[in-house]
Amino acid sequence: MSRNWGPHFIVPSEKLSSYSGTILLREDLNKEDLRRELENLGILGSINKISNPWYFRQKGHESWIKIGESHDEQANFPVRWDTSKLKNGQYEVMGFMHVFLEKEGQTTAIARSNIVEITVKN
Repeated sequence: MSRNWGPHFIVPSEKLSSYSGTILLREDLNKEDLRRELENLGILGSINKISNPWYFRQKGHESWIKIGESHDEQANFPVRWDTSKLKNGQYEVMGFMHVFLEKEGQTTAIARSNIVEITVKN
């Protein structure tokens, strides 16, 4: 059974319904669920890096635009996103977390994405 180990978007504020200006994007993951998922998939090795690139797109568009990337697990993979030059409207933000494992010189990666809808109102 697949486990949702992450990424899990951390909402800046439960009361915030629209975003404006610079936003701090953050996500976390559940390491225990990740370990179970790796075990279920038969993927062995030591985790040597976790990377979380961030992307956005205007709702209804197909292509994603990269915002930035973070490897800072302790700070929940933060990336600052300046929305001030975007048109007002509906957008999707995607965190695409990669976990890299190594065993006997071989590197394997597993990845999951999380997409949230937001409203930009500058």
